[in-house]
Amino acid sequence: MTAPVPWKKQKREAGGDGAERLPSVDRVLRSEGGAEAIAEFGRTAFTNAVRERLAGLRAAAQADVDAVAAATVEAEAVAEAARRDLAEAARPTLRPVFNLTGTVLHTNLGRALIAEPAVAAAIAAMRAPMTLEFDLGSGSRGERDEHVRGLLCALTGSEDATAVNNNAAAVLLALNSLGLGREVIVSRGELIEIGGSFRLPDIVLRAGVRLVEVGTTNRTHLSDYAAAIGPETALLLKVHPSNYRIEGFTASVPAAALAVLARERGVKLMHDLGSGVLVDLARYGLAREPTVAEAVADGADLVTFSGDKLLGGPQAGMIVGRRAPMEGINRNPLKRALRLDKIRIAALAATLALYRNPERLAERLPTLRLLLRSESEISDLAERVRPALAAAIGAEFAVEIAPCRSEIGSGAMPVETIASVALSIRSLREKHAGRALTALAASLRRLPVPVVGRIGGQRLLLDLRCLTEEKRFIENLARFGQDAAGLP
Repeated sequence: MTAPVPWKKQKREAGGDGAERLPSVDRVLRSEGGAEAIAEFGRTAFTNAVRERLAGLRAAAQADVDAVAAATVEAEAVAEAARRDLAEAARPTLRPVFNLTGTVLHTNLGRALIAEPAVAAAIAAMRAPMTLEFDLGSGSRGERDEHVRGLLCALTGSEDATAVNNNAAAVLLALNSLGLGREVIVSRGELIEIGGSFRLPDIVLRAGVRLVEVGTTNRTHLSDYAAAIGPETALLLKVHPSNYRIEGFTASVPAAALAVLARERGVKLMHDLGSGVLVDLARYGLAREPTVAEAVADGADLVTFSGDKLLGGPQAGMIVGRRAPMEGINRNPLKRALRLDKIRIAALAATLALYRNPERLAERLPTLRLLLRSESEISDLAERVRPALAAAIGAEFAVEIAPCRSEIGSGAMPVETIASVALSIRSLREKHAGRALTALAASLRRLPVPVVGRIGGQRLLLDLRCLTEEKRFIENLARFGQDAAGLP
C-alpha cells in the first residue's frame, strides 16, 4: 500500500500549476529523512523512488489544480513517502502467517511445519560445506541418497530407497524408469486429481507410459486387471485415494492381491500412497491410514509417498522398494533433474530420525502435535486471546468462542475432521454484514504477521488449533488499524 504525502495548505497563487511548490530531488536527498533512507536502501534506489514520487505529484497537480496546486509539499514528507515505497517493494512475498484456517496441512500455506531438529539441520547445511556427495572414509565421491536410504529402509522394511523433489516427481521418475514406451494399468476409480488441477493421467503421459484404464469409477475387480495384462504391460499401478473417498456400491482390489497377480504375470506393482504415513495413527486416536511399511509388506515392488504431509517433513517425494527396480531408477537421467539439494536432505534426514523414537514422536513432530492438540487446551487459549481480538477490531464486531471442526488438509484423510475451538466473529451491522466481514478478513491479512482465517455462515472463524505463539499473536493484534501496510 502506498502511503499518501501530507500536504501543507497555503493560499493559492493565481496562474500556478503546483509544480513550483514541489521540492527538488536534491533537496529531498539532503533532508534528514533522505539521509536515513539512503543509508538503508542506497542512493540510486532512493533517488529513483523520489523521482517517481515527484512525478506523481506533478501529474496530480496538473490534473486537479484546485486540490493540489494550492499546497506546498515538504521535502521530509516526500522522503518519508519514497522510503515507504521502497520498504513496500522490498518486503518479501514469502512471509510467515498465522494459520487460523482450521486446516493443519494447508497446501497454500506450506503444508507441514518442520520439527526443530530438522530446522537446525537445514541451517547447518546452509552455513557450511557438507558431505553431500563425499565419502569421508575413502575420500572419494559418495551418494546423496546415503543420507536417507538407511533411515527409509529401516522405517519401511524396503530393500532400497531414494528421495526426489516431491511425490509427483517420485511417481514420474518411477513410471518412466519402469515403463517407458510400455503400458501401465490403473483402475478408473484411482485416476486422482490433486491440487492445482494436477492429474495422475497427465503425469503418466509425461512419463512416456501408455495408460490403460480398467474397471469403473466405483467398482474394479482383480479380473479387470488380469484381462488387461498383455505383452506391452510394464506394471500395475495402485493409487491410495488419500484425497477423496468413494462410498456406497464400491469395490477395489487390495494391494496384496495385485502383488500376487503381478508376480504371476511377470509385471511390476507400484503403489502410490500419496500422503506418507510411517506410523499407525490409530495409536494416537486418529483415523487409520495404511503405512508405507504395510504397502511394502503387501508385496509392492515400488512405493511412492510425500514428505511434507502426514510424515511431517520438508517437501520431498520418496521411492522405496525392491533393489532391482530401484537400480533402474537410480540410473535414470531424470533422477538428477528431480533430486533434492543438501538443505532439504538435511531436514528430511533429521525428520526421519525422529521416527526412531515413536514414544516421543507426538511431542517432537509439529504436525502430529497439532493434530493431537486437545479441545480443552484450545478452548483455554481462546479464552485468553479473545479480549485482545475484540479490543483490536472494535465495537462493530462481536467475538465469541465457538466449537468447530479442523481438517487435516493436503489430501490427507479427506473425510476426517477433529474437534476444535474458534474465535467466531460476526458483524453487528444490520446491512452489508457480509461485506464488513470480508473487509475485516482483508485487514487481518494486512497485519505485520498476516492472520488467515475462513468465512462461513456469516461468520469469520479463526480456528486456534494451529496457534502456538500466543504472545506474538496478541502483540500482532495491537498493530491492527495502525499500519495497514505492515511496515514499521
